[in-house]
Amino acid sequence: MKIVIAPDSFKDSLSAQAVADAIATGLTEVWPDAELVKCPMADGGEGTIEAVLAACNGQWQSNTVSGPLGEPVDAQWGWLEDSRTAIIEMAMASGLQLLSLEQRDACISSTFGTGELIRAALDKGARRVILAIGGSATNDAGSGMLAALGAGFFDASGQSLAAGGLALADAARIDLSGFDKRLADVQFEIAADVDNPLCGPNGASHIFGPQKGASPEQVLALDAALGHFAELTAQLLGKDVRDQPGSGAAGGMGFAAKAYLQASFRAGVEVVADLNGLAEALTGADLVLTGEGRFDAQTLRGKTPFGVARVARRQGVPVVVLAGTLGEGYEQLYQHGISAAFALASGPMTLDFACRHAAALLHERARDLARVWQLAARH
Repeated sequence: MKIVIAPDSFKDSLSAQAVADAIATGLTEVWPDAELVKCPMADGGEGTIEAVLAACNGQWQSNTVSGPLGEPVDAQWGWLEDSRTAIIEMAMASGLQLLSLEQRDACISSTFGTGELIRAALDKGARRVILAIGGSATNDAGSGMLAALGAGFFDASGQSLAAGGLALADAARIDLSGFDKRLADVQFEIAADVDNPLCGPNGASHIFGPQKGASPEQVLALDAALGHFAELTAQLLGKDVRDQPGSGAAGGMGFAAKAYLQASFRAGVEVVADLNGLAEALTGADLVLTGEGRFDAQTLRGKTPFGVARVARRQGVPVVVLAGTLGEGYEQLYQHGISAAFALASGPMTLDFACRHAAALLHERARDLARVWQLAARH
């Protein structure tokens, strides 16, 4: 019996590796001789680096960089020595979680710190950079990131622009003479599931600006500023990517990555699956167990169980989900390769209790699932 264990983390509770470990102990109680292959997963959001490093024997790196409002933050990123691959979570340097509600300001927040992490990866000798861009606090179209990599942004009087997306309204010239030459030799991949364009009613400012602190009036101003920046970029580079899917991701970081770094875009879970060798692990498997904190219709938008099911389906391996809770519409996933789904709660319990006892609950559900599977096999 070969079982692949490929869960996401359970937010505020367990890492993906810890979830896999707990499931494995439950299965071992019933199947002591089973071949259990742990393949911790993520979808490009929080926990992506941890999941990949756990599976690939990578190393953590740390740098002090500029936070969203310019304050110093200690940001970690991942390094895979064999392939010279850097894995950077934008949220570590430019994330919403770094700011209180009162501090959020989409007009002046900057991606400069993310650019500093990319520069650190270049200094390390990176040939490939995987940039996970979920959870950003920024709406500057990636201009801060580009500035950290040597690009210059100036107004009509030749003065450097202030940080943030709103200042882009005054941009008159973009200077790439100091742009880091090493970037041309690096393959960039963006892990993101957002397909919004840069501007317009479905763009970065309108859809995501309010949660980053933008008022309705500021949303309009930011949208116009990003549009102006896109126009200058098109004149400079001879191509216009503002309307391409994903250009509005992370406050326009997707736009900068596409236009200036020639980045390719992939669903985060696909990137992680490739790095973790999920397809290879599934060869000859009898069952896959995956999971996440909340399993519902939103999982269809590229979250881990959906991605795992897509890979497993190609090899005809059944997939069972163990989730903290089952939310509205989770049954839709049964049409996409999920065979069954189970919630952890064994009775009424608070969220705090469930989070604190998640490992034990996962152990119990995995054990019970194995017993049912064992019973079915006898018949």
